[in-house]
Amino acid sequence: MLERLFPRRPRDQKPLPEPDAQLALGALLVRVALADRSYTVEEVSQIDRILQATFGLKQLEAAKLRATCEALERHAPGTDEFAKVLRQAVGYDERRTLARAMWKVVMADGRQKPSEELSLHQIEAALGITDADSAAIQAEATGASPGH
Repeated sequence: MLERLFPRRPRDQKPLPEPDAQLALGALLVRVALADRSYTVEEVSQIDRILQATFGLKQLEAAKLRATCEALERHAPGTDEFAKVLRQAVGYDERRTLARAMWKVVMADGRQKPSEELSLHQIEAALGITDADSAAIQAEATGASPGH
């Protein structure tokens, strides 16, 4: 009887792609945005803009990439695995640039939340960003002096 009321949906989902640098960055951007259990239109728009600028994508391409990254973030490995992909694909200066982009996502809704900040600091550590650089990037993003 329950089967008739709640039929099972077919499981025809295609498998998620293996994370490359684009997908890893997108998934980490989504992860930062979701750290406070809120995913605002401002954060989504900021992620799309970052993906467009970073990878030279058109608006629709960036939105499709973000949608794939959202699915990947929900079902894929942890932060360390995404960070490893990025550490292998890009140099330190580029990773600092990526951290700046992640701060733009944190600040997109106009509120800096402790859960987002903690998540971002964990990602920065996994990316191999030094504490000094992390503090400087945060100060730049938030308008605070380094070390608050």
